Amino acid sequence: MTAEKDRFGTAAIKQTQVDRIRRLLEEIIPANAFWTKKYADAGVDVAAIQTLDDFRKLPLTTKQELVDDQGRQPPYGTNMTYERTAYTRMHQTSGTTGRPLRWLDTPGNWQWVLESWEQIYRLVGVTKEDRFFFPFSFGPFVGFWAAFEGAQRIGRLCLAGGGMGSETRLQMIEDHEATIVCCTPSYALRLAEAAEELGFDLKNCSVRGFIVAGEPGGSIPATRQRIEEAWNARVFDHWGMTEVGPLGNECVENPGGLHLLETECIAEIVDSDTGELVEPGELGELIITTLGRTGTPLIRYRTGDLVREDTNPCPCGRELMRLDRGILGRSDDMVTIRGNNVFPSSLEAIIREFDEVAEFRITVRRVRSMQELTVEIEPDASLAGSPDEQQLVASVRRAIKARLNFYAEVVAVPSGALPRFDLKGRRFFREDDA
Repeated sequence: MTAEKDRFGTAAIKQTQVDRIRRLLEEIIPANAFWTKKYADAGVDVAAIQTLDDFRKLPLTTKQELVDDQGRQPPYGTNMTYERTAYTRMHQTSGTTGRPLRWLDTPGNWQWVLESWEQIYRLVGVTKEDRFFFPFSFGPFVGFWAAFEGAQRIGRLCLAGGGMGSETRLQMIEDHEATIVCCTPSYALRLAEAAEELGFDLKNCSVRGFIVAGEPGGSIPATRQRIEEAWNARVFDHWGMTEVGPLGNECVENPGGLHLLETECIAEIVDSDTGELVEPGELGELIITTLGRTGTPLIRYRTGDLVREDTNPCPCGRELMRLDRGILGRSDDMVTIRGNNVFPSSLEAIIREFDEVAEFRITVRRVRSMQELTVEIEPDASLAGSPDEQQLVASVRRAIKARLNFYAEVVAVPSGALPRFDLKGRRFFREDDA
């Protein structure tokens, strides 16, 4: 750990960041048309970037800029440092918040992605005895493609579970004695639900850990507790994006937060309105600069994720930035109900505390000038039509009022009425004005 601690000490990290951002700018200007034009339009002399303070003078970058660029220059836009023939991989975002964003990687850049996963597996404490199971579809959505190849890279058995039903996947876990499962929090819960229906003994199965991503549930105490209790296994939250790569993970020693791989990125937390750095420990928007993806780099990229830096030393000894309770919400998901700012993750944290709720969905409607919120809950099948079902509805309503200071409309729906999810769960909807 001593060599790793030296590498991940604050002084070493900052020097690494300065050296790598200078090399990155030299590599992409003027070769990359997107960044060359962006900085020319902003009147920025990238040759003058010598320190991190200089670096923070660069303008922020939004996802909409990238989407618009790909719309003007389909299919990949102008954020390409090399000729198109240099790129060998393409992934794209899920498109749940708009038009999908396509992202290319060269072989060298993809190796950087896999090396980032190697760091993540060290954070998680992966051993040579671990065997990985990946129950996701291997399509253009990046999902756990990189996690799969990263685990292979360090010599671990990797089981691909795409195109299977939950029963087959559970059987595969049992047959091969998989110890680590990589999936969304939603699907970890879905597998637990299926196991109960099928009579699988999860508490005594081989799985010792989940690496979960794609949703905020991994850092929501009630959600992770439900997964851990169902499987008798540890949950490790992970953060990454198609366009930035795998850059955050929980360590073994300190549950409930995310270390960011600051040797591979520059992470900033800013005020969403002003773009200025917030004080350590204050809530702000996460800004990411990738340092190893030279073919399609991102510089001072607005992720839209709201986070808070944990200013306490981590027991693991690493001085990498740690996000207290992971991703706390998204700036574009916040709604105002009766004067209260509410994030979907805040509602999930309450609803998941009720073991009798199998699934839920949140819908926000604007009725005249007010936003109204409805929570549909799917009670456990054993409660259907009973007085206990209505008692559950009332209890959820009271809990939301007590914690978030407004009454929500809470309604029960029939068993099986709400969808289950293999990949990202979509439980938050906005409807047009009523």
